[in-house]
Amino acid sequence: MFSHVVVGALDVDVAKQFYDAIFQQMPVDEQGYDVQNRPFYRQGKQRFIVTLPINGQPATHANGGTIGFELTSCEAVYAWHKAGVENGGQSAESPPHIRPDGKCVAYLRDPSGNKLCAFYQSNS
Repeated sequence: MFSHVVVGALDVDVAKQFYDAIFQQMPVDEQGYDVQNRPFYRQGKQRFIVTLPINGQPATHANGGTIGFELTSCEAVYAWHKAGVENGGQSAESPPHIRPDGKCVAYLRDPSGNKLCAFYQSNS
């Protein structure tokens, strides 16, 4: 549904290490650096970009904002969370778990404080 999401980073190299690790746990068609030398990850027409704020001010996270990623299995959700914690992220909200509606969810804060969610909803 989105064309792209851009998150600010306090340190792009630290952020790239974190995002490289979590994007290894989900399908990505391409990753690298864009023409502005910002790390990016592309799936189909959707892109996720990490940048220092263009206005030169410190990066801050959106209070109440969450960026959600749909993964292919509950195992992938747990692996995504583990990779994030092992690469500078912090577990957020609650430990990874399966909700009563069957949705498997995990929340992380990236090294700059942006809140992310990975989820998997089985069709059963």
